[in-house]
Amino acid sequence: SQMFVTRLASVAKAQPRPLVRKYSTARPQKVSTIIQPRWVVPVVPEGKFLDHHSVVIGSDGKILDILPTDQADKKYEADTVIRKPTHALIPGLVNSHNHAPMALFRGFADDLPLATWLYDHIFPAESKWVSPEFVRDGTKLAIGEMLLSGTTCFNDMYFYSEESAREASNVGIRANIGMTIMQFPTAWAKTDQEYLQKTQDTILEFQNDPLVNVWLAPHAPYTVTDSLFTSIREMSQKFDARVMCHIHETEPEVIESVKQHGMRPIERLDKLGLVNDKLLAVHCTQLTTEEIDLFAAKGVSVAHCPESNCKLASGICPANELITRGVNVCIGTDSVASNNELDMFGEMKMTAFLGKIACMKPEALPAAKVLSMATINGARATGQDKEIGSLEVGKSADLVAVNLESLFTVPVYDPISHIVYSVGRESVTDVWIRGKGMVRNKMLLCYDEEHLIHMAKKWGEQIHAHNSAKQ
Repeated sequence: SQMFVTRLASVAKAQPRPLVRKYSTARPQKVSTIIQPRWVVPVVPEGKFLDHHSVVIGSDGKILDILPTDQADKKYEADTVIRKPTHALIPGLVNSHNHAPMALFRGFADDLPLATWLYDHIFPAESKWVSPEFVRDGTKLAIGEMLLSGTTCFNDMYFYSEESAREASNVGIRANIGMTIMQFPTAWAKTDQEYLQKTQDTILEFQNDPLVNVWLAPHAPYTVTDSLFTSIREMSQKFDARVMCHIHETEPEVIESVKQHGMRPIERLDKLGLVNDKLLAVHCTQLTTEEIDLFAAKGVSVAHCPESNCKLASGICPANELITRGVNVCIGTDSVASNNELDMFGEMKMTAFLGKIACMKPEALPAAKVLSMATINGARATGQDKEIGSLEVGKSADLVAVNLESLFTVPVYDPISHIVYSVGRESVTDVWIRGKGMVRNKMLLCYDEEHLIHMAKKWGEQIHAHNSAKQ
């Protein structure tokens, strides 16, 4: 018996004590939100998607983790778990060019050349109607439409833009607000100095806002003098502010510039020191190879507005050649008055199709590239690509859930293909900005939708009655 006891002791001594497995006993980490879609489309790296992964959001509204859903269930304990088993989760879309208050001019003047549309219809209507109240209400309508369409960041350009900036900040949507500057008087400002002073005041008002950035927005080379452009450049340098400008939108614009200034608009802007990495050049349907290479060398971004350019027959931006030659190209809707909607899904599809037909190459601007143009490229154009534009750990949780289970989206072989070519904004069900829900199950959480509709109809009745009285 003594031998048996001794043997047991020796065996016990030889057996190592089992290690405590930290993973199995550690308590799950507490987090704010976990979203569990069918697919995660991070955009970076381009063209990749993740099956059955979860996006974990911290209390600071940033992406804490992206990992397989079965692992997320063990590793994290969330205050809120949102399951979207038929959805793709994509970064919030960036509308790189808009005139938000013009949502109140939807369908106001259609099927007209740009000059006729602008000088005979839009400018007179703006002279009559544009006011702080008009801008506030129009911006509300546009923000509501954009959020329901999956846009979480927009670049804007209008009059009384301080009102648009305040509305964006109050609601909680990202906005890069351009202060329109022109050489002739408008309701908002009468002189060069007044335009510049109001722009500076608005830059200072929002310099510490987490969601709103203020830009300088000279309307176009044909509405801004050399001296005013020089002042704009100096203010951009002083405040490290970016610049957006309509450039080479139509062929007549370029021809007229050669007659008046002896050079094309881009050459003129370059001589004035405005062609640099702070410039967002909007439209750009009339470009030479030399101008494209200049943009690439100087770090200029281009905002492509395909539907507006088609509707006004302005021309086609050579987006594929720009990208091939190293220019950052993003996508915008332009205003509702020339589109007539703020639907970035429609813009993506049009971007792809125009890009292919423009160079007669079906492989040009593939779906993954176009999705990048609507997200991370838009973020790069605004200097916000470290914060938004892709789903990466440490970035802001600006997210959009897109339902891919319907009669017109099944079967799904590649969710990226469907996002660009098959779905429309009606497939957007949920939207978050900085982890905060802005749209839930197709319902706006920041506005009363019925109130917005009533408000827009009221404006429409006033404008229609005025136009009828004139006829």
